[in-house]
Amino acid sequence: MFNIGAGEFITLAVLALVLIGPDKLPEFATQAAKFLQKVRNLANNATAELRENLGPGFEDLQPSDLHPKKFIAKHLDTLSGDSQIQEAKKIAESAKIDPDLL
Repeated sequence: MFNIGAGEFITLAVLALVLIGPDKLPEFATQAAKFLQKVRNLANNATAELRENLGPGFEDLQPSDLHPKKFIAKHLDTLSGDSQIQEAKKIAESAKIDPDLL
């Protein structure tokens, strides 16, 4: 998730031990875990609310799907007819800038 190796983790643990102190470290770890749980719940609730507000057809929506390129590609894949796909390709081709005009 964070791409932290063993050496980096040990360095962070020693740094936390020095900065926070061994007597307050368990309390700090508990508070940090509670904070992370609240942030995770907030993100899950926001995603669920977004799915609910978008309506049917978005039940499998992931936050990463909201990137504009992925969103458009996903919906172009779901077009039902070849004529619609050809029309979308024509629009995409006509939107390109001719290098000779630059």
